[in-house]
Amino acid sequence: MTSRVALLLSLLLPAMVFAQETPPPNDRTYTQSEGDIRVTTAVPSAEETYEIFGARLYRRNIQPVWIKIENFGNEELLFLPAGLDEAYFTPIETSYRLQNRIPLLDLNPDINREVYRRSMGINVEPGASRSGYVFTRIDQGTKSFNVDVVGPDSHFMMTFFVPVPGLKLDHYNVDWENLYPPEDIREVGLAELHAELAAMPCCVTDKKGKSLGDPLNIAIVGDVQDAYHAFVRSGWDETETIHTGSLWKTAKSALSGSDYRYSPVSALYVFGRAQDAALQKARTSIHERNHLRLWITPLRYEGQPVWIGQISRDIGVRFTSKTITTHKIDPDVDETREYLLEDLAYAQSLRAYGYVPGVGVAPFEEPRGNLTGDPYFTD
Repeated sequence: MTSRVALLLSLLLPAMVFAQETPPPNDRTYTQSEGDIRVTTAVPSAEETYEIFGARLYRRNIQPVWIKIENFGNEELLFLPAGLDEAYFTPIETSYRLQNRIPLLDLNPDINREVYRRSMGINVEPGASRSGYVFTRIDQGTKSFNVDVVGPDSHFMMTFFVPVPGLKLDHYNVDWENLYPPEDIREVGLAELHAELAAMPCCVTDKKGKSLGDPLNIAIVGDVQDAYHAFVRSGWDETETIHTGSLWKTAKSALSGSDYRYSPVSALYVFGRAQDAALQKARTSIHERNHLRLWITPLRYEGQPVWIGQISRDIGVRFTSKTITTHKIDPDVDETREYLLEDLAYAQSLRAYGYVPGVGVAPFEEPRGNLTGDPYFTD
């Protein structure tokens, strides 16, 4: 009996003895506290990751996330890395990818040891802290993740939204505070909100405002940060601006059929300006994705901005005389509208929903067309 207890203690002790403290990789740290714990996080960019590990982890689809957990309580806590990314890479697996070794050859033990030393353990003793890296799949733009910590009588879950440098995102160029002069901002009640949305423009337009395109079929209420966090939590990706690098990545993705999650979207116009924000959720490839565009209106409901927007589902690519190639949209735009509603609800990002009159009925047998000639029908 004594030998079994001794063996059990010897198995538990290394987790306590070898708890490591690593410094944050940058000064872009985010901290939350709950109960007796404090959690601080930081996500290094691709270049910062190279400086830390001496290898291009991002090229191997590995993104390290730095975590520090401070335990001010009286019970031992366990950090659950699967809450951060259910498909995370272990330290040794990361080391294997780092070395890019030929299969069946032994790994370099020094590199194994260094990566393992920098990794985040799971045990956090009472009155102690622990920090290190969890090796996750890549999310650029804004990385959303949970930090789950459990104890015998407690469970803490904190959600973080951490910007990651590296992409030229379109919404970074928007002057959110000055889209409208102060005298144009109007607070409305629920009945007036309903009427104002029903009176909004029916559709997006081209830059000259002369030709009508896809129907405006969604509206949301929420401040800029909450709106972005709701979509990011639901798995939507931000979009890059149109520049040489993003066009090249888009072309490669289109030719190979691969997934470019941050592909730019073309400019469409409402209120005489291009979209304030665009988001997308890719599926199997760049040819198949849901994408949406949003514009902030001058309306405020319960102090929050009111947005109007357009969502559609890309189901392929076709040739066009106007733009050579374009995404072909699913003509059932109502289905895509309902998909968004379900998607936000499943992510627990939806407080309430309702319907207002919109573009007007276009039956299946008599569809309307968008700017590139794709038909759509709607209720």
